[in-house]
Amino acid sequence: MRLMEEGLIPSVSEVAEAAEVSRATAYRYFPSQVALIQETVEQALGPILEWTSDSSDAEERIAELISFAYPRIETYEATHRAVLKLAIEQWTRGKAGTLGDEARLVRGNRKRLLGEALLPLKSRLSEAEFDRLTQSLSLVFGTEAFVVLKDICGLDGEEARRVAIWASFALVRTAIAEAGKGDGAGKASGRIQKRGSKTARKRTGRTVN
Repeated sequence: MRLMEEGLIPSVSEVAEAAEVSRATAYRYFPSQVALIQETVEQALGPILEWTSDSSDAEERIAELISFAYPRIETYEATHRAVLKLAIEQWTRGKAGTLGDEARLVRGNRKRLLGEALLPLKSRLSEAEFDRLTQSLSLVFGTEAFVVLKDICGLDGEEARRVAIWASFALVRTAIAEAGKGDGAGKASGRIQKRGSKTARKRTGRTVN
Protein backbone atom coordinates (compact mmCIF):
# COMPACT_ATOMS: atom_id res chain seq x y z
CA MET A 1 0.00 0.00 0.00
CA ARG A 2 2.92 2.35 0.72
CA LEU A 3 4.05 2.26 -2.90
CA MET A 4 0.56 3.08 -4.14
CA GLU A 5 0.29 5.93 -1.64
CA GLU A 6 3.39 7.30 -3.35
CA GLY A 7 1.47 7.36 -6.62
CA LEU A 8 2.83 4.13 -8.10
CA ILE A 9 1.07 1.08 -9.52
CA PRO A 10 3.74 -1.48 -8.61
CA SER A 11 4.36 -4.82 -10.22
CA VAL A 12 4.66 -7.94 -8.09
CA SER A 13 8.44 -7.82 -8.62
CA GLU A 14 8.62 -4.22 -7.40
CA VAL A 15 6.65 -5.12 -4.29
CA ALA A 16 8.98 -8.07 -3.66
CA GLU A 17 12.00 -5.77 -3.93
CA ALA A 18 10.47 -3.17 -1.60
CA ALA A 19 9.53 -5.87 0.93
CA GLU A 20 12.94 -7.50 0.58
CA VAL A 21 11.54 -10.93 -0.23
CA SER A 22 12.12 -13.15 -3.23
CA ARG A 23 9.97 -12.81 -6.32
CA ALA A 24 8.93 -16.45 -5.92
CA THR A 25 7.61 -15.69 -2.45
CA ALA A 26 5.74 -12.61 -3.66
CA TYR A 27 4.16 -14.51 -6.56
CA ARG A 28 2.95 -17.22 -4.19
CA TYR A 29 0.83 -14.57 -2.46
CA PHE A 30 0.01 -12.50 -5.53
CA PRO A 31 0.04 -14.46 -8.81
CA SER A 32 -0.58 -11.27 -10.84
CA GLN A 33 -0.43 -7.50 -10.55
CA VAL A 34 -4.23 -7.37 -10.54
CA ALA A 35 -4.36 -9.79 -7.59
CA LEU A 36 -1.89 -7.54 -5.78
CA ILE A 37 -3.89 -4.38 -6.52
CA GLN A 38 -7.14 -6.13 -5.55
CA GLU A 39 -5.72 -7.03 -2.15
CA THR A 40 -4.42 -3.49 -1.68
CA VAL A 41 -7.86 -2.07 -2.44
CA GLU A 42 -9.44 -4.39 0.14
CA GLN A 43 -6.97 -3.09 2.73
CA ALA A 44 -7.57 0.55 1.74
CA LEU A 45 -11.33 0.14 1.95
CA GLY A 46 -10.92 -1.73 5.22
CA PRO A 47 -13.87 -1.21 7.57
CA ILE A 48 -15.98 0.38 4.82
CA LEU A 49 -16.63 -3.12 3.48
CA GLU A 50 -18.03 -4.16 6.86
CA TRP A 51 -20.28 -1.11 7.24
CA THR A 52 -23.75 -1.68 8.69
CA SER A 53 -26.38 0.55 10.29
CA ASP A 54 -29.06 0.08 12.93
CA SER A 55 -31.15 2.96 11.56
CA SER A 56 -34.47 2.24 9.86
CA ASP A 57 -34.36 5.52 7.90
CA ALA A 58 -32.87 5.37 4.39
CA GLU A 59 -31.63 8.97 4.36
CA GLU A 60 -29.94 8.53 7.71
CA ARG A 61 -28.30 5.31 6.55
CA ILE A 62 -27.01 6.94 3.36
CA ALA A 63 -25.60 9.86 5.36
CA GLU A 64 -23.94 7.42 7.76
CA LEU A 65 -22.39 5.45 4.90
CA ILE A 66 -20.98 8.51 3.14
CA SER A 67 -19.75 10.07 6.39
CA PHE A 68 -18.05 6.78 7.26
CA ALA A 69 -16.57 6.10 3.82
CA TYR A 70 -15.38 9.47 2.51
CA PRO A 71 -12.75 10.12 5.23
CA ARG A 72 -11.32 6.64 4.62
CA ILE A 73 -11.24 7.27 0.87
CA GLU A 74 -9.41 10.55 1.50
CA THR A 75 -6.92 8.89 3.84
CA TYR A 76 -5.95 6.42 1.10
CA GLU A 77 -6.72 8.75 -1.78
CA ALA A 78 -3.56 8.00 -3.75
CA THR A 79 -4.31 4.26 -3.63
CA HIS A 80 -7.88 4.73 -4.82
CA ARG A 81 -6.75 7.04 -7.63
CA ALA A 82 -4.13 4.49 -8.70
CA VAL A 83 -6.79 1.78 -8.85
CA LEU A 84 -9.03 4.05 -10.92
CA LYS A 85 -6.10 4.71 -13.27
CA LEU A 86 -5.48 0.97 -13.67
CA ALA A 87 -9.18 0.32 -14.38
CA ILE A 88 -9.16 2.98 -17.11
CA GLU A 89 -5.93 1.59 -18.58
CA GLN A 90 -7.41 -1.91 -18.67
CA TRP A 91 -10.53 -0.62 -20.43
CA THR A 92 -8.37 1.18 -23.02
CA ARG A 93 -6.23 -1.87 -23.69
CA GLY A 94 -9.35 -4.01 -23.88
CA LYS A 95 -10.79 -1.73 -26.57
CA ALA A 96 -7.49 -1.87 -28.44
CA GLY A 97 -7.35 -5.66 -28.17
CA THR A 98 -4.04 -5.60 -26.29
CA LEU A 99 -5.24 -6.71 -22.84
CA GLY A 100 -4.68 -10.37 -23.64
CA ASP A 101 -5.28 -12.83 -20.81
CA GLU A 102 -4.64 -10.26 -18.08
CA ALA A 103 -7.13 -10.64 -15.24
CA ARG A 104 -9.68 -7.86 -14.98
CA LEU A 105 -9.76 -5.63 -11.94
CA VAL A 106 -13.01 -6.40 -10.12
CA ARG A 107 -14.91 -3.39 -8.79
CA GLY A 108 -18.43 -3.05 -7.46
CA ASN A 109 -18.42 -2.85 -3.68
CA ARG A 110 -20.46 0.34 -3.84
CA LYS A 111 -23.47 -1.49 -5.31
CA ARG A 112 -23.63 -3.83 -2.33
CA LEU A 113 -23.05 -1.03 0.19
CA LEU A 114 -25.68 1.23 -1.36
CA GLY A 115 -28.12 -1.67 -1.47
CA GLU A 116 -27.48 -2.22 2.23
CA ALA A 117 -28.05 1.48 2.98
CA LEU A 118 -31.32 1.49 1.05
CA LEU A 119 -32.80 -1.62 2.67
CA PRO A 120 -35.61 0.34 4.41
CA LEU A 121 -36.91 1.27 0.95
CA LYS A 122 -36.87 -2.27 -0.42
CA SER A 123 -40.57 -2.76 0.32
CA ARG A 124 -41.60 0.75 -0.78
CA LEU A 125 -40.01 0.72 -4.23
CA SER A 126 -40.47 -1.68 -7.10
CA GLU A 127 -37.42 -3.69 -8.14
CA ALA A 128 -36.84 -1.35 -11.10
CA GLU A 129 -37.22 1.75 -8.92
CA PHE A 130 -34.86 0.35 -6.30
CA ASP A 131 -32.27 -0.53 -8.93
CA ARG A 132 -32.52 2.91 -10.55
CA LEU A 133 -32.03 4.63 -7.19
CA THR A 134 -28.99 2.46 -6.41
CA GLN A 135 -27.54 3.24 -9.83
CA SER A 136 -28.18 6.96 -9.37
CA LEU A 137 -26.52 7.00 -5.96
CA SER A 138 -23.49 5.31 -7.52
CA LEU A 139 -22.83 8.66 -9.23
CA VAL A 140 -22.27 10.42 -5.90
CA PHE A 141 -20.66 7.67 -3.84
CA GLY A 142 -17.21 6.25 -4.50
CA THR A 143 -13.79 7.20 -5.81
CA GLU A 144 -15.00 8.70 -9.09
CA ALA A 145 -17.44 11.03 -7.34
CA PHE A 146 -14.79 11.99 -4.79
CA VAL A 147 -12.30 12.82 -7.56
CA VAL A 148 -14.83 14.94 -9.47
CA LEU A 149 -15.85 16.90 -6.38
CA LYS A 150 -12.21 17.59 -5.48
CA ASP A 151 -10.56 18.05 -8.88
CA ILE A 152 -13.35 19.59 -10.95
CA CYS A 153 -15.32 21.40 -8.23
CA GLY A 154 -12.33 22.31 -6.08
CA LEU A 155 -13.84 21.01 -2.83
CA ASP A 156 -11.97 19.66 0.15
CA GLY A 157 -12.87 16.32 1.70
CA GLU A 158 -15.44 17.68 4.14
CA GLU A 159 -17.15 19.80 1.48
CA ALA A 160 -17.24 16.81 -0.85
CA ARG A 161 -18.89 14.74 1.88
CA ARG A 162 -21.59 17.36 2.47
CA VAL A 163 -22.37 17.72 -1.25
CA ALA A 164 -22.55 13.94 -1.68
CA ILE A 165 -25.01 13.66 1.21
CA TRP A 166 -27.13 16.54 -0.13
CA ALA A 167 -27.30 14.96 -3.58
CA SER A 168 -28.09 11.56 -2.08
CA PHE A 169 -31.02 12.99 -0.11
CA ALA A 170 -32.37 14.61 -3.28
CA LEU A 171 -32.19 11.30 -5.14
CA VAL A 172 -33.82 9.32 -2.33
CA ARG A 173 -36.66 11.84 -1.97
CA THR A 174 -37.26 11.88 -5.73
CA ALA A 175 -37.40 8.08 -5.83
CA ILE A 176 -39.92 8.01 -2.97
CA ALA A 177 -42.04 10.74 -4.57
CA GLU A 178 -42.13 8.87 -7.88
CA ALA A 179 -42.82 5.46 -6.31
CA GLY A 180 -46.17 3.96 -7.16
CA LYS A 181 -46.86 6.35 -10.02
CA GLY A 182 -46.68 3.57 -12.55
CA ASP A 183 -44.84 4.17 -15.80
CA GLY A 184 -45.28 7.94 -15.68
CA ALA A 185 -41.97 8.63 -14.02
CA GLY A 186 -40.15 6.20 -16.27
CA LYS A 187 -41.63 7.77 -19.37
CA ALA A 188 -40.71 11.25 -18.17
CA SER A 189 -37.16 10.08 -17.54
CA GLY A 190 -37.05 8.59 -21.03
CA ARG A 191 -38.17 11.87 -22.58
CA ILE A 192 -35.47 13.76 -20.69
CA GLN A 193 -32.83 11.28 -21.87
CA LYS A 194 -33.95 11.61 -25.48
CA ARG A 195 -33.84 15.41 -25.31
CA GLY A 196 -30.37 15.19 -23.77
CA SER A 197 -29.19 12.91 -26.58
CA LYS A 198 -30.45 15.30 -29.25
CA THR A 199 -28.74 18.23 -27.54
CA ALA A 200 -25.49 16.32 -27.25
CA ARG A 201 -25.52 15.48 -30.97
CA LYS A 202 -25.75 19.18 -31.81
CA ARG A 203 -22.64 19.95 -29.80
CA THR A 204 -19.30 18.96 -31.26
CA GLY A 205 -15.69 19.72 -30.43
CA ARG A 206 -16.29 20.13 -26.71
CA THR A 207 -14.70 18.28 -23.82
CA VAL A 208 -16.99 17.45 -20.90
CA ASN A 209 -15.12 17.38 -17.58
